[in-house]
Amino acid sequence: METPHISEAEILKAFTFRHATKEFDSTKKLSKDTMNFILQTANLSPSSFGFEPWHFIVVQDESLRELLKPVAWGAPVKLDTASHFVLGLSMKAPMTKWDADYIMHMMRDLKQFPEDVVEMYSKFYREFQERDFDLDTDKKLFDWASKQTYIALANMMTAAAFRGIDSCPIEGFHQEKAEQLLQDKFDVDTTKYGLSYMVAFGHRKADPEHGKSRRPLESIVTWK
Repeated sequence: METPHISEAEILKAFTFRHATKEFDSTKKLSKDTMNFILQTANLSPSSFGFEPWHFIVVQDESLRELLKPVAWGAPVKLDTASHFVLGLSMKAPMTKWDADYIMHMMRDLKQFPEDVVEMYSKFYREFQERDFDLDTDKKLFDWASKQTYIALANMMTAAAFRGIDSCPIEGFHQEKAEQLLQDKFDVDTTKYGLSYMVAFGHRKADPEHGKSRRPLESIVTWK
């Protein structure tokens, strides 16, 4: 496999370009190929044990976007103006518990582990959940899955920034009401999936008034 060669300056340029875009230029639409590229970076993202506990819904139907507005106080302007609007779902306990059917499917069918490796991997994964991370409730398991789904979010936004595409991550929603809506109108089985975040993509309507404000690097890093 060829080693990527992207300069440090180009990488930092993309990170500096990225900002949480509050309003997009609704006249500028991303192509389907461009959005698929962004989604592919989610698909290629790492996850704990490689179990990919996520699903993404791209909401382009205007009537469905309208239904999201009352349950997502942080999203209305983005829903009106973003080229593409994505819901980041994370798996709940019935999908991620160490002996869940989905976990067995990932090991046997996708990763094609031999049975002795499945047995060993299952043992490690069970100990990870029950001993190392104390994931003993459905809420803890969902929060753990959300951590993985956020990795995919960061990669999508960074990949978009490399292509000069703007984004905005959104946690401004009422989780219970939003998930009820997903069950009623989006055909989501909310016993298996929960909503972790929303994210909008497109092109900014205007440049931000101020540059990035960040703590100095030396205040957030300790070398030992």
